[in-house]
Amino acid sequence: MIAKTFSATVLGIDAHLIEVEVDVSVGMSVFNIVGLPDGTIKESRDRILSAINNSGFSFPVRKIVVNLAPAPLRKIGSGFDLPIALALLGTMGIFPPENLSRAMVVGELSLDGEIRPVRGVLPVAIATREHKLEHLILPKANDAEAAVVDSIKRVPVSTLFEVVQFLCGDLEIKPIEYDPQSIFTQEQNYEEDFQDVKGQEHVKRALEVAAAGSHNLLMLGPPGSGKTMLARRMSTILPELSFDEALECTKIHSIAGLLPSGAALIARRPFRFPHHTISQGGLVGGGSIPGPGEISLSHNGVLFLDEFPEFPRATLELLRQPLEDGRLTISRAAMSLEFPCSFMLLASMNPCPCGYHGAPSGQGENRRECNCAPQQIQKYRSKISGPLLDRIDLHLTVPAVEYDKLAEKRQGESSGTIRGRVVQARQIQQKRFRNSSTRNNAGMTRRELNMYSEPSDDSRKLLEQAMTRMGLSARAHDRILKVARTIADLADSMNVETQHVAEAIQYRNLDRPI
Repeated sequence: MIAKTFSATVLGIDAHLIEVEVDVSVGMSVFNIVGLPDGTIKESRDRILSAINNSGFSFPVRKIVVNLAPAPLRKIGSGFDLPIALALLGTMGIFPPENLSRAMVVGELSLDGEIRPVRGVLPVAIATREHKLEHLILPKANDAEAAVVDSIKRVPVSTLFEVVQFLCGDLEIKPIEYDPQSIFTQEQNYEEDFQDVKGQEHVKRALEVAAAGSHNLLMLGPPGSGKTMLARRMSTILPELSFDEALECTKIHSIAGLLPSGAALIARRPFRFPHHTISQGGLVGGGSIPGPGEISLSHNGVLFLDEFPEFPRATLELLRQPLEDGRLTISRAAMSLEFPCSFMLLASMNPCPCGYHGAPSGQGENRRECNCAPQQIQKYRSKISGPLLDRIDLHLTVPAVEYDKLAEKRQGESSGTIRGRVVQARQIQQKRFRNSSTRNNAGMTRRELNMYSEPSDDSRKLLEQAMTRMGLSARAHDRILKVARTIADLADSMNVETQHVAEAIQYRNLDRPI
């Protein structure tokens, strides 16, 4: 007898529908799974049979063949345990097989029949809606994640016996209702705030400009000047995630297994802070079946790389294509998958190997002076290639904070106040690019740059002087104009004026000679 149901395999950030067919016939006791299953699925035989027996169902000795169709598509993950087990029970007539034939089923089985959570349930829920299936039978621990997808009937279950009762019509299961909007409201309270930062007004201004146009930024300053403290507060001034952006972020975190238990949505913009010892695969993603890395986990958020020159140069060079395209393609012998990675890059570094080049020497025995030779400083900074620096829109100096600033009791602007200006600038950009795939000033194409960032005659002369004196590249020229357009948006100016270009040029510190 044959029984059928549906499940899904997640490749990249999308779920692909898989038909699970089980045929049980008289013959020698064998259990074969065909259709390009990975090792996890091949090992499911003993889990499934033990779960069935320990749930109170007896299974006679039979020849069992499980087919996962379409055959050419690679299937991965432990989520196929539950659909295979239910299809097996369906062949025994324990419940009407038609109750299972239009259901999407996903879940991992323990030996005692408990159903454990799996990764990637949100893409599976979206696939359930797209294919108009009647039910989504899933682990109870994953119910919140699937709840954000409307127009599907969820059946959250804890044990195999519970699922069988539902399919027999003896048990009614009601999923918990979630309100996505309330999740957004709860997640917008941050512990950090820009009003905690003393001094550094010009750096706060640069961070505001970066947030307003989604520009990449590099901070150069001595140890203890507040670079990390400032970077950690970048998320507090970024606009709230839209629902579609939150879905994208949640899908990536779910696939990576980083979605908190019971969480329905990633409602805050991601802030990823990898250590400089991270591998290339950890940064961009990889594996025999490619999975997301840190840059994809930063999608719609911030990727902060502290001690920028300490990262291996080959690892940093991998950032160049994602920074340009906002998407990353990982190719392996088995398949090629694409991951989204539209993120803001924040980076920080010391000005020299000892960290105190250009810092005030101070007084007394404990004064800190730089003893690095110019050649050492040049070698240290050259760890970051010119093409990568060109892709960073703003690089600025973060000086040490003076005592009188630290002793001030007056608090600076709050993150909420700064975020208000950032949101207004972003709204201007949304209106400007409403008929384009571009979402912000940092992503403007050459055609859009000519349309919206045409400088005045005086601005053009100023930019020409900067290009000549600083030896800027054509890409740096475009980056300056993009930043100037953002500064003009913050000032609610229709045109890019001389003062906007002048400020944008000031944010190119590393283009100047040491």
